[in-house]
Amino acid sequence: MNIMERLKRLGPGLVTGAADDDPSGIATYSQAGAQFGPSLMWTMTLAYPLMVAVQLACARVGRVTGHGLGRSLNAVFPRWLVIGLIALLFIANTINVGADLAAMGEASALVIGGWKRTATVAFALLSLLLQIYVPYHRYSSILKWMTLVLLAYVALILMVKVDWSAAARGLVIPTIAGAGAITTIVAIFGTTISPYLFFWQAAQEVEELDQIKERQPLSRARAQAAEALRRIRWDTFTGMAVSTVVALAIILGTATTLHAAGKTDIQSAADAAQALKPIAGKFAFALFSLGIIGTGLLAVPVLAGSSAYAVCEIGGWNGSLEASGRKSPPSIISAPFTRRPMRSSSRSAPTLPTTCPWVGRRALSKRWKAR
Repeated sequence: MNIMERLKRLGPGLVTGAADDDPSGIATYSQAGAQFGPSLMWTMTLAYPLMVAVQLACARVGRVTGHGLGRSLNAVFPRWLVIGLIALLFIANTINVGADLAAMGEASALVIGGWKRTATVAFALLSLLLQIYVPYHRYSSILKWMTLVLLAYVALILMVKVDWSAAARGLVIPTIAGAGAITTIVAIFGTTISPYLFFWQAAQEVEELDQIKERQPLSRARAQAAEALRRIRWDTFTGMAVSTVVALAIILGTATTLHAAGKTDIQSAADAAQALKPIAGKFAFALFSLGIIGTGLLAVPVLAGSSAYAVCEIGGWNGSLEASGRKSPPSIISAPFTRRPMRSSSRSAPTLPTTCPWVGRRALSKRWKAR
């Protein structure tokens, strides 16, 4: 299999890994690099196999069962426990979406000027409208191409003078410099291995089943297992590697510039971008800022979508990004009923497109169970 064929096989795993490096994550990695230099790079070496293991399990759940993670959890654990977990996911994701949108607004204001609140609202509306009006088979392609924005942070490394011997030591030798480093390590693992990624990748495997009629859940089509599991492994290993390399690039880039210059007080991704300007130059500043905006446009729909998928699954509905929202305008509460066939039944079930503020997921297609 040549390289182009391998690249075409990338999908949910690649997007999931890229979405891991959202503006909030960029802020965490920037703080680590600015405060502790390259000494905490080893955390990403340790995090990579953990990320792969967890995401592989989630992807396999979706591919084997044909259902998302929420529905699968509901089949094993008490319902009250699953509802509580998904409520926590919903709250955390909503806060994270707000933080990412705010960071995107700040970065936009730094690069092109204007009011950051206006830019924040504009990015929120853009993300919401894309999710409502662009069906999954197109939107997934957009998300895959948007992962290229992460190259901005790799390019940053090429623009600064890196102490590669210190970087190599930081990558393989665990170092903990006090209580502050412990807090940062916890933050790094928290932002790298996040629950919204679990729900998103499992749900995307289910979406992929809906796109190709020949594909069936592996529980009903074991003959497809070998090929499907090979694809999932390649996709997940690659996606998590992309996430890890970008995180390392951010830590190393801020360590080489901000830490070396004594700029350690970084509170957000926008702070890191602004602090880079007098040290690494205007181009590095612009590159870092545009990276914040690009990763935000990639991560916000993943955060919002994972909440929506989880809510649909625990509610007993099938939610899909593929269902069209063109025939009815988006509404904060609800929109008219339409009908579409359910995958698991020959009967049709009503679909209720619904959108929520902040959780702006594509008009949640809730296909109510046939009674």
